[in-house]
Amino acid sequence: MLRPLARLAPALAAALVLAAGSPAPADPFGGRTPLSRDLVGVGAQVTDQLFNRLSTDYEAALTAAGDPNSPRLYSWDATGSSPVTPKLGAYAITRPNGTAMGLLALNGYHSDTVDFVRTTRGPRAGDPPTTYFVPLARDAVTWAAPAGADAPADLTPAQLRAIYTCRSTTWDRLDPALPATPIRPALPDLGSETRTQFLDAIGVGVLGGCVTTVGAENQGLDPLLVDPGAVVPYSIGHYLGQVYGGHTSLTDDPGPLVPRAINGNPAVDPATHTIGSWFAGSAFGHPVGVAVRESDWVGTDTHGVALRAVFGRTGWICQGSGAADLQSYGFLRFPAAVCGTPTHS
Repeated sequence: MLRPLARLAPALAAALVLAAGSPAPADPFGGRTPLSRDLVGVGAQVTDQLFNRLSTDYEAALTAAGDPNSPRLYSWDATGSSPVTPKLGAYAITRPNGTAMGLLALNGYHSDTVDFVRTTRGPRAGDPPTTYFVPLARDAVTWAAPAGADAPADLTPAQLRAIYTCRSTTWDRLDPALPATPIRPALPDLGSETRTQFLDAIGVGVLGGCVTTVGAENQGLDPLLVDPGAVVPYSIGHYLGQVYGGHTSLTDDPGPLVPRAINGNPAVDPATHTIGSWFAGSAFGHPVGVAVRESDWVGTDTHGVALRAVFGRTGWICQGSGAADLQSYGFLRFPAAVCGTPTHS
C-alpha cells in the first residue's frame, strides 16, 4: 500500500499523484515493469545514464551468479513521458525530475513505489533526519563554451558572476584583449542540480535579465548553445562519460561544448582524463549517490539486505564490479571508508 500523503502539502501531493498512467517505453531497461520487491530509483538527471548501466550490469551479475531471486535494480530517467508507474501495483506518479522531486517521492511513499533517489548532493538543513544520503562517487561542475568560439580558456568565479548577473555582456568587458562580441549566458531549467550547484559555487543568487534557459542539462544539442558567445554550466563527470567513455545518444551529447578552466585550473586532467583535482576539492565539487529511507536501510529483511548489497560500503558498487561503471561514466571513486557510508541532516 502507498503511504498516506496527509503530511505532504496538498499542492505537492497533487504534483506527485495521478489516477492512472503507464511506464514510459524502455524505461526501465528492456521495457520491464519492476516487481514490488525490486529496488527502483528516480531523481537526478546527471546520473541517469550511469544508473541505467548499473541496472543492466547488476542484472548480469546476478544472472551469472545463478541468482534468480534477489531484488533487481531499476532506474527511471529524470525526463521522458509522464506519469510513470514505478513498480507493479503502484499508483502512477508524475515522473520526478531531479533530486528535490525525487526526495519528495521518497518521503511520500513506501518502498512499493520508490526505494531510492539518485542524488547529486549530500544532506542539507531541512532534510528529514530519517533520509539517509549514501555517497558513491564525486563529480564537479564548471562552465562550458563552444570549441573555437569567442570565450577564453579560463575564467574566475568573479568573472562568471559578472556574466550571470549581466554586468558583463561582451567579452571585452572581462578582458580588453578579448573580442567585443556578445556573451550569451544560459542555464538549464529550474530544478536542475547542475544549475543550482554552479550558481551556488559562483555566488549568484539573483540572475541578470540576459540569461536564457535551455531545455536539458549537460548537453550541447540545443541551438542556443551553438552561438559563439554561449556559456553554460556543465557536469565534468558527465562530459567525461560522454567523450571518453563513449556514453552518448541522440539526445545526450556535448555537441560543440568544451568544459573550461576556473582560476587557472583545468576541468579535465589532460593526462588521466578525469575530473581536475582542484575542482573535486573545491566548491564546484559535489557527491553523487543515492538517498534512502533510514528504516529501509537498517532493515534486516530482504529489502534492507538488498539495498546494502548494492549501495553499502561492501556492496556491489563500492567494492564490486559496479565500481568500474562509476569510472566509465566519468565520476571519481570515493575512498573505501566514504563510499556507501550513509549520512543525514
